[in-house]
Amino acid sequence: MEHITETSTLKAPAERFTGDVYLNPIEAPSAPACLASGLVRFTPGARTNWHSHAKGQVLYVTDGIGLVGTRDGEVARITAGDIVKCPAGEEHWHGGTDTTLMAHIAIVVGDESGDGTTWLEPVTDEQYKTALAAVSR
Repeated sequence: MEHITETSTLKAPAERFTGDVYLNPIEAPSAPACLASGLVRFTPGARTNWHSHAKGQVLYVTDGIGLVGTRDGEVARITAGDIVKCPAGEEHWHGGTDTTLMAHIAIVVGDESGDGTTWLEPVTDEQYKTALAAVSR
């Protein structure tokens, strides 16, 4: 058994996120399981770029209120206790609302070469505002 009492909080890379996002890694992919997970904290207005996962992703929301959006325009409002399953290959994004932070544990299955995430372009301010409007109706 390995007992880890804490991990360092890292600022998420600006080339993959808009706004201030912080990450505490939990597990990096390594054989045989290749599970990758981390606690991700989004400040108000912060969000991921568009991205997809080779084998899908599970998000477990631990705090706050946030959004998850897909390329087809579907947007979900997410709150603490929600579980979101993003299918393999689905281009999506997630983050806080414009007035609230949101934290989630992100879980993906990767392989020895990484976590299987394909990072794409940023979510534009217009796309973000449209998503906010969709969930506030």
